[in-house]
Amino acid sequence: MSKVIVESLIYHLSGKTYESRLVYEPGALGRPGLVMAPNWMGIGEGAERIAKEVAEKGYVVLIADLYGQSVRPSNADEAGAAMMPLKNDRAELRKRMQEALAQLLGQSKALLEPGKAATFGFCFGGCCALELARTGADLKAAVSFHGTLDTPNPEDAKRIKGSVLVLHGAADPLVPKEQLPAFEEEMNAAKVDWQLLSYGGAVHSFTDPNANVPGKMQYDRRTSERAFRSMHNLLTEVFQR
Repeated sequence: MSKVIVESLIYHLSGKTYESRLVYEPGALGRPGLVMAPNWMGIGEGAERIAKEVAEKGYVVLIADLYGQSVRPSNADEAGAAMMPLKNDRAELRKRMQEALAQLLGQSKALLEPGKAATFGFCFGGCCALELARTGADLKAAVSFHGTLDTPNPEDAKRIKGSVLVLHGAADPLVPKEQLPAFEEEMNAAKVDWQLLSYGGAVHSFTDPNANVPGKMQYDRRTSERAFRSMHNLLTEVFQR
């Protein structure tokens, strides 16, 4: 039985209260820290399940609260209303991701291995993970699962310090196809160590067991397993450097 536990971590930013989740194994020796940006539904049972599975691989995971303690979407309409203001204000989005990273690194509940941090996210959270990397945060890696790839300031990619991995559904109708070559151009121009894996037949939300809108948002167990293996392979590599 897993010893991984989930605890709330409350903090404040610009007068607003946030409640993230710290997921870790108590008493473990120093481990790499990961900021996880959940999908548009924010912190919830699904996000905690993923974080536990990742933490069991030997990490301390902080699920970022991107919306604030009082905002917990229960349906797509509420999620969209919470997400879009942030997606349209990348400066604010970056600020909240930076604060989540600061909370992970500054907390005293779980012992971290110094200098070893990364970020990963899903759908909207994938966009958030990439934006955190574009701030120049001291990260070994940033991983996006079925997330959008656009950014208002492609030049910011020159700030990226770690490796970037994008795990993309080749049939995803919610990530405009023109974003792929633009992302490649952005990464190449900044000389980033990047990978983009495109999974044939996979659509949006391929890691989410609850996604069941055929042709649009649908779980794909095989693709999900492949994608998580790719992330763990990269994390093993970058944390051994």
